[in-house]
Amino acid sequence: MLIFMILVMLFIISNLFMMMANILSKKTFKDREKSSPFECGFDPKNSARLPFSLQFFLIAMIFVIFDVEITLILPMILNLKISNFFSILMLNIFFIFILLMGLYHEWNQGALKWEN
Repeated sequence: MLIFMILVMLFIISNLFMMMANILSKKTFKDREKSSPFECGFDPKNSARLPFSLQFFLIAMIFVIFDVEITLILPMILNLKISNFFSILMLNIFFIFILLMGLYHEWNQGALKWEN
């Protein structure tokens, strides 16, 4: 019961701190003007942000996934001297098979087509 009361008190105190921080940290109009892209006194004619290509993001994510998988495969080469060659070979083949199935799925879904 004591632990439950301590947890309730911690929950209430943390919520009070979050509400106080939200109330006290209201930004003024001057802060909003300072964070705008142009500080020369003129309103911008258009948005300063360029449109983001979702296709580029998908290709970048596929690259990151395969890059991380390569870093997982490379230490397995060092284990060839220590462990059974057949088990390491089967593990690598299974690992690469899963990667190739993921690549096939991305290709089949059209994520690798750039001309949209």
